[in-house]
Amino acid sequence: MLKRLFDIFVALTLLILLLPVLLVVALLIRINLGGPILFSQDRPGLNGKIFKMYKFRSMSNERDQHGNLLPDEVRLTKFGKALRASSLDELPELVNILKGDMSLVGPRPLLVEYLPLYNQQQARRHEVRPGITGWAQVNGRNSVSWEQKFDLDVWYVENQSILLDIKILFMTFFKVIKKDGISQAQHVTAEKFKGTK
Repeated sequence: MLKRLFDIFVALTLLILLLPVLLVVALLIRINLGGPILFSQDRPGLNGKIFKMYKFRSMSNERDQHGNLLPDEVRLTKFGKALRASSLDELPELVNILKGDMSLVGPRPLLVEYLPLYNQQQARRHEVRPGITGWAQVNGRNSVSWEQKFDLDVWYVENQSILLDIKILFMTFFKVIKKDGISQAQHVTAEKFKGTK
């Protein structure tokens, strides 16, 4: 309950304080990428329950002659890369926090298609609400392996506390400033998880 109250207070405060930033980012997306401004995608949350996660759109809608979206590395423009590097694309997730879908701190909500690929230990990451940031994000983000990331997520589940959340939030701030671990080598974000052998 204390964690939930903390989440609501911080998310609401940030939305109010960052309203001018949100409006400027929305305008820049409209100018550089067109509409829509927001990107939403189904993600698994607490206990694997599916919810719609909101982000600022960072990719173009370019398609091939058959109407299929072009690969991520083609659609991710310089503007989109800058948006991701600054983590400003994550700000709409504050709305997910107010709705109760997410928390400020917790394992990142990943793709629904990964759900059947987790082993029993890795699936424990869904015992808490997913977060905008998490223990894995401040300990490598996309530069560590999936297995390392899931180990860090489960460690958080077993050791979560308000003090740990505050520590992670401060660490996140400095990680964002340094633009640390945003992508894997040869990938614009992170290589897809294919299961642990």
